[in-house]
Amino acid sequence: MRKNLLVTILLVGASIFGLHAQQDMLMTHFMYNKMGINPGATGIEEGICGTLIYRNQWDKFNGAPNSVVFNAEANLDRYINSGVGINFYNDAIGFNRQNNLLINYSYHLNIPNAGVLGMGVGVGFTNLAISPKWVTPDNNPNDPYLPSNYSGINLDLDFGLYWKGRQNYYVGLSTTHLSQSDIKNKGNNLISFNTRRHYYIMGGKRFNGLFGRSREFDLDLNAIVRTDLVKVSFDVGARIFWKNLIYGGLLYRYSDAVAIMAGLRMDGNNVAGLAKMPGYFTIGYSYDITTNKLASISKGSHEILLKYCYMIPPPPVHKAKNVRWL
Repeated sequence: MRKNLLVTILLVGASIFGLHAQQDMLMTHFMYNKMGINPGATGIEEGICGTLIYRNQWDKFNGAPNSVVFNAEANLDRYINSGVGINFYNDAIGFNRQNNLLINYSYHLNIPNAGVLGMGVGVGFTNLAISPKWVTPDNNPNDPYLPSNYSGINLDLDFGLYWKGRQNYYVGLSTTHLSQSDIKNKGNNLISFNTRRHYYIMGGKRFNGLFGRSREFDLDLNAIVRTDLVKVSFDVGARIFWKNLIYGGLLYRYSDAVAIMAGLRMDGNNVAGLAKMPGYFTIGYSYDITTNKLASISKGSHEILLKYCYMIPPPPVHKAKNVRWL
């Protein structure tokens, strides 16, 4: 009851005085959602990839966030040195529902013997909807001072720079909600919503063949720093891959959680029912052990990852058997 009352008070106060900040969702599998954070990373990897991530945060906590992310991207370097993609996510927190849909474009500048610099933008929209169900002391949910149903939509812009080095490392700098759009409901002047600009720095490196008799174990390190210039949060994680097939690892999120990660990478040719399907699948799971003040009532956070990448075959090489046929 006390938790519900606290959530109600916070929502009422935010609704009356206006929602002037927006905190982007947290993802333990952020290393698989690079283009959602940094449009410069769009299509930087070879092939065509689709990624789906579902996150159930603070399990068993009433009104806790539930998030879904879907990304699809394609590398077009053989044609125009670019990458294109679509980025969608849905975030549900209490009465709030937020949807973002952006089209990403990244220009890939290839620097010989060094790496590839991706310079990208994301253009789309952000939508916010609130559908409250109030339980009041006087049993009057139609109180005019309580916000009612609300929905609004406006422009959303992202920008990012992403460097992929030849030595299995990457560094990214980006900002989301660059436009800081104001979302208003014409039918309810009590509520306004301003998207808050967020900034990200991320990086990582993979060390191949470090462990094992045949050096079949790889070490993968990833880190991210996020801020809206009011609060700063960062994640640092390490995973061990065995023959690039299975992995396990740990991630620490400052003042929030410690996560256990595990996953499986399967070649499409080895999956039942998908014989001779080029590309590979990645299935991952993480469990976040809550370390903040919600630890006593939260059952932790669950996250599921599904990813498939189709590797575009190289163009055929035509050979002439006769010197007259060129």
